[in-house]
Amino acid sequence: MTNTTDNGRKGRVAVLGAGTMGAGIAQVAATAGFSVALFDVSKAQIDKARAGIAQSLEKLASKGKIDAPTKERALAAIAAFESVEDAVRDASFVVEAAPERMELKRELFLAVDRAAPADALLGSNTSSLSITEIASVVKDPTRVVGLHFFNPVPLMELLEVVRGVRTTDAVVDRALAFAKDLGKTPIVVRDFPGFATSRLGVVIGCEAIRMLEQGVASAEDIDRAMELGYRHPMGPLKLGDLVGLDVRLAILEHLHKELGEQFRPPALLRQMVRAGKLGKKSGEGFYKWDADGPKKA
Repeated sequence: MTNTTDNGRKGRVAVLGAGTMGAGIAQVAATAGFSVALFDVSKAQIDKARAGIAQSLEKLASKGKIDAPTKERALAAIAAFESVEDAVRDASFVVEAAPERMELKRELFLAVDRAAPADALLGSNTSSLSITEIASVVKDPTRVVGLHFFNPVPLMELLEVVRGVRTTDAVVDRALAFAKDLGKTPIVVRDFPGFATSRLGVVIGCEAIRMLEQGVASAEDIDRAMELGYRHPMGPLKLGDLVGLDVRLAILEHLHKELGEQFRPPALLRQMVRAGKLGKKSGEGFYKWDADGPKKA
């Protein structure tokens, strides 16, 4: 059972990075009854994240998914920080949600190691990078674990718990309990390039891009094939737009280097990223995006 603080909340979760994933993680932690310290180097990004969280909670409340008091408590539970050290100082759980760059993640974990409590669980939301390598900068790498959330975090049930080479059984058990506290269903995988989900997901997404490149079918029909024929809730091209095509490219480049030719990024994906067509966050990818959702590009 998770310990609660004097104010009735379950303890503090420090979320490092206020982008799409960090904001989503902060939201589910606050909704689940944790106090949340949300860090980002950009105040504008924090402000954007807080506005997005408020909008998301309002939408959930309007659909009856949460009640009004829960919405208000969640909003009140999130505090913004522009210092890593201040954000993690009293944390029970730290979840790093920075961009997929190893040097950036290792730099963050160095700062976390200096300031976080010795018994805090240290998690990384990386979707493909080595947990073992990230943990190597920490004095006690046994307490570092992968916590791979899925976008959109408030709606996606899965949480991939990644065991590094030195991650202990006790830390894995604690991560599983944390996942369940957040209302997620966890799976445990070994630290291997792409883990389980990214490796499977990008193969489908990569092949869908190649099919579009070759003129096999339109983006809409390729997605419809997977949605209706294989009961995927969202087609691979639409999902790529939602995740971010720059993120998809970074994962493919990493897996191509680590695992081989089957993960070579398609030329079309590189062209789109160079053109700034990154998906939903830029307003255009395989689809055009506005407040009402995706439209034919």
